[in-house]
Amino acid sequence: MNTQSENIAELAIALSKAQAENGTVHKDAKNPFFKSNYASLAQVWETVRPALTANGLSVVQLPSHDESGYYVESMLIHSSGQWIKCKTYMKPVKEDPQGIGSLISYARRYALQSLVMVCPDDDDGEMAMGRSNVAPARTTVTKVIAPVTPKEDPNWFTKVEAVIGTKAESATAYLISKGEIKVGQLWNDLPAGKYRDNLLVSPEKFLAAVAKWEASK
Repeated sequence: MNTQSENIAELAIALSKAQAENGTVHKDAKNPFFKSNYASLAQVWETVRPALTANGLSVVQLPSHDESGYYVESMLIHSSGQWIKCKTYMKPVKEDPQGIGSLISYARRYALQSLVMVCPDDDDGEMAMGRSNVAPARTTVTKVIAPVTPKEDPNWFTKVEAVIGTKAESATAYLISKGEIKVGQLWNDLPAGKYRDNLLVSPEKFLAAVAKWEASK
């Protein structure tokens, strides 16, 4: 497989200029499992996009899968038509919409950082790489979640996820519409506050709010 166009001279010059102009990628999101900070995909893109655009560079990222597994193919393209690309393969913890979505977001972020060579420190890969200490979600939950915080109950995510179930995508879209999380994040990236408290106390009520929001669209 070709990983670059026949000639990348103009692209190399433009990328060199863009790298010189790129600022620092700040950590803007939290890993709820390990209580650490990391730079989200949205933050990485907003940091590198101005310099890329100013130098005639653009990025295309397409998720797919083949016999080797799931991957994101990322291509850095110059206005001259020259390009370089790479594939980032990863294995989801669970092959459901949330597991695949988490994998895609994680792979896109790391591939983007690699293509333009920005190096934020982050250690939020546990979920995408399967190193989380959270137990597998149950299929059904009948009782209301007790009002605890993630610090008091390290399994809070599993308990809430069991109720969210197949509504994870809707929950994520709802929280983005409310400005509680950014595009590129998932519902479990939700920071501490009113919406996190509602999830912990009663995921059922939170889902009712999501359903009402969907019906009003």
